[in-house]
Amino acid sequence: MPPPVIQIEDLVRVYKMGGSEVRALDGVTMQVQKGELLAVMGPSGSGKSTFMNIVGCLDRPTSGRYVLEGVDVSGLGRDQRAEIRNSKIGFVFQNFNLLSRTSALENVELPLLYSKRADMDAPTRDKRARECLALVGLENRWDHTSAQLSGGQQQRVAIARSLVNEPAILLADEPTGNLDSKTSEEVMGIFQRLNEQGRTIVLITHEPDIAEFATRVVTFRDGKIVTDQQVQNRRIAPEAVARP
Repeated sequence: MPPPVIQIEDLVRVYKMGGSEVRALDGVTMQVQKGELLAVMGPSGSGKSTFMNIVGCLDRPTSGRYVLEGVDVSGLGRDQRAEIRNSKIGFVFQNFNLLSRTSALENVELPLLYSKRADMDAPTRDKRARECLALVGLENRWDHTSAQLSGGQQQRVAIARSLVNEPAILLADEPTGNLDSKTSEEVMGIFQRLNEQGRTIVLITHEPDIAEFATRVVTFRDGKIVTDQQVQNRRIAPEAVARP
């Protein structure tokens, strides 16, 4: 078996609040293999958001190891973590986080300007961004601004943007939280289709019906993993098989 994309060993994150300490993560150990679609669940305060921040290199653990594609990122400084984020992690957020006055194409191109590919010429950036928009079914909406797109279309643009640097993992934080049930299913179908193409996806969600689209579900409580299960009778969204 090839080495895991994510390897976490005895991860601890302690926050100081006044005179007390809060153990947001308390000895978490897990692996994520290439090509998994992992859903991370848990109630508020369970540690899933802290886990997401560390996996996304937005924070670093108090102790323990986090290895991403063979690189131990646990003790890296802010600038080094930023470089890892730009090159190895694609983010999808609940609120889309698009620039409202720029086109879908320009939003998707943006990460290329802040990564090691910043020297990529404009036609190559344009071609790469269009390819990513086509992957999410928006090849005919490239010139639309956010105001001209529905919520589901905006999230598709955000997914395309997360793909443009060809990251090792996609990290999706409540990506269906602002969408209705039909649009949520369409978005999860896109994630399933991307996963079928071999992409590794870590999905943070509090919705059990969304977790049913994953291949594996990990549940946090009080900073610990309490369940880690492969999904039986996985839901398959129509969007997952609607496009080549």
